[in-house]
Amino acid sequence: MITRDDIRRCYDTIRPYIRRTPVLQVDLSELDESATALPAGTLKLEQLQCAGSFKARGAFTNLLLRDVPPTGVVAASGGNHGVAVAYAAHRRGVPAKIFVPTVSAPAKIARIRELGADLVVTGERYADALAAAQNWEQSSGAMSVHAYDQRETILGQGTLGLELAEQAAGLDTVLVPVGGGGLIAGVASWFAGTVRVVGVEPEGAPTLSYARAAGRPADAPAGSVAADALAPRRVGELVFPITQSHVDDVLLVDDASILAAQQALWQAFRVAAEPAASVGIAALLAGAYKPAPGEQVAVVISGANMSPAQLG
Repeated sequence: MITRDDIRRCYDTIRPYIRRTPVLQVDLSELDESATALPAGTLKLEQLQCAGSFKARGAFTNLLLRDVPPTGVVAASGGNHGVAVAYAAHRRGVPAKIFVPTVSAPAKIARIRELGADLVVTGERYADALAAAQNWEQSSGAMSVHAYDQRETILGQGTLGLELAEQAAGLDTVLVPVGGGGLIAGVASWFAGTVRVVGVEPEGAPTLSYARAAGRPADAPAGSVAADALAPRRVGELVFPITQSHVDDVLLVDDASILAAQQALWQAFRVAAEPAASVGIAALLAGAYKPAPGEQVAVVISGANMSPAQLG
């Protein structure tokens, strides 16, 4: 398990390299004229983080707390983690080799290349890129930076929870996007039962839902419009016990709801978010999560590595 003291020490280390992203207090009913039951809420704007997503927190934690060999680092990613590792490696002056699947968004692929990493596009899904990255790790001696199932990665993502707690007092619930689970494991480690933590997944990529049903990490489908960010084959082995202890519920939302939420965020608040970052809003608009009267809800907007054309 990861403690608040662990996360505080991590935050002290990575603070010079990351942004303390802002929160936005909003009337959630502005997202949809028919959603009058929605209360005021807090958006944690992590799409404004370095490299365009929360992943920079975990990437810098790995590069600063571990000994990086001369051969540099290697990572597999649906896209955002690859951008973050490439960015952190560029800032730290170390070589980086990034493996992504063909499903990765063109904007993410382009950004990884712009940051100077050696990019390999291989396989259809994240699991294919991960296998290729593991082979490179074995042959090259590079240091693997796992996208979610590594203690340092979870520690880094937990610093988002630390910031949110300081920025939004009196929270009752935090809605967190779930892919491999590094973000929700980190956030849940910080709140540790003091705030209700709820995961939100695409119906086409229900990794944590499948794991909870099976009582262990289990292979799940890997589809959805958010497949380039929230569709690994299974939730992490380190992640799962943390979520069992500190995550209250996991909700599923369909692709139509995700895309509607992405557009609603832009139209109502001019918040640019990729589909994967919009799942928490989708849960509210689709009624998958119904806040109680007076409930203080925060939603993590996790990233915006996409083409602006997606916003219409």
